[in-house]
Amino acid sequence: MRRSEFQIEDPAAITSFLNECEYGVISLISDGKPYGVTVNFAYKEGKIYFHGALEGRKAEAIEADAGCSFTAVKPYAYIPSYFSDTRSACPATQFFASVIAEGHVIRLDAIEQKMFGLTALMEKMQPEGGYEPIDAANPIYTKMLEQTGVYAIENDRITFKIKAGQNLSKEQHNALTKHMQARDTASDHETLALMQSLQNKESL
Repeated sequence: MRRSEFQIEDPAAITSFLNECEYGVISLISDGKPYGVTVNFAYKEGKIYFHGALEGRKAEAIEADAGCSFTAVKPYAYIPSYFSDTRSACPATQFFASVIAEGHVIRLDAIEQKMFGLTALMEKMQPEGGYEPIDAANPIYTKMLEQTGVYAIENDRITFKIKAGQNLSKEQHNALTKHMQARDTASDHETLALMQSLQNKESL
């Protein structure tokens, strides 16, 4: 990553972030052209799991070329240019956090693997429960497990970036904090907490 001040290398932080993200985008190659697919996903034991049909463009693209990139993004506060006390548009920016993973997709054919991937998805998306555990021995899941495609991304490289003012001077940081406190939106509150957390880590 060119801007090293934005890079987060803590594996636990990557896991926590991916557990919070509701969806991601898988970039594949379809008929020689880039093809992005938005998916629900779960991150477990170093792999990204998702599901879908066994037929169609996504399945065909994976079959033809398993190489992929995966991106998940969480937006934080938008910082308008006038927070920098200038007439220039240049300082305007969007704070965000993102993970980019590069690797390849494998289709899970073993029933036990499919159960694992789908269970990981349900544990993330519906942690309160309210459903019968996914088990091939349960007849309500027999047909579903046969007909549903379950996939895992094996990551060759994964990077986590947070852009939240780490490159600002102390004076710029303090001025921005005052502007955000005055604006007082829910996004500002969340972003200020993130900025404080990053500052605390830098001071250790």
